Amino acid sequence: MLAPTKIVCVGRNYAAHASELGNPVPSEPLLFLKPPSAIVRNGEPIVIPPWAGRVDYEGEIGVLIGRRARGVEEEHAWDYVGGILPLNDVTARDLQRKDSQWARAKGFDTFLPVGDPVPVEGLDLLSLEVVTRVNGMERQRGRARDMAFSIPYLLAYISRIMTLEPGDLLATGTPEGVGPLNPGDVVEVEIPGAGAVRNPVVLGER
Repeated sequence: MLAPTKIVCVGRNYAAHASELGNPVPSEPLLFLKPPSAIVRNGEPIVIPPWAGRVDYEGEIGVLIGRRARGVEEEHAWDYVGGILPLNDVTARDLQRKDSQWARAKGFDTFLPVGDPVPVEGLDLLSLEVVTRVNGMERQRGRARDMAFSIPYLLAYISRIMTLEPGDLLATGTPEGVGPLNPGDVVEVEIPGAGAVRNPVVLGER
């Protein structure tokens, strides 16, 4: 997978998740960025800073950009996708609530486990779903069709704001069921038919 120039994330893209955190669904996509330095791969640890407070998993459907995308039309958006992959938008929840911006809460090293991308050819794009498990127990299950803003809509919307380069990632939002991670946990995010990413959770030194 190419190293992304940016990782564009969408907040509150499932109504039930917005509700569980006491927030409305926005009238337009709510965008934020995660740094590429947050990426870890399958089997690598998620490191929780001991001072960060509650840290949550957020399983999501990830989209890998395959072609340079600028001003994309929604009906052609899938032509710019290089693959689908599972990802975990790990979030320091207490810091997110404290800060007016989310860069600190979302941006720690190791706070973006990503799986291997699977080409869209052969995938049932209308039936994409994401499942999150902690220590083998299912915690989240969400379907792309339940998103407030669809993947093609998001690609068109974002590409009118910033150019998406090959290798960039789009995190499309998390369904309801987010919850805390603790040292010793193992968290897995799966997109049925498109693989999984599984990571142990450890406590950092500082």
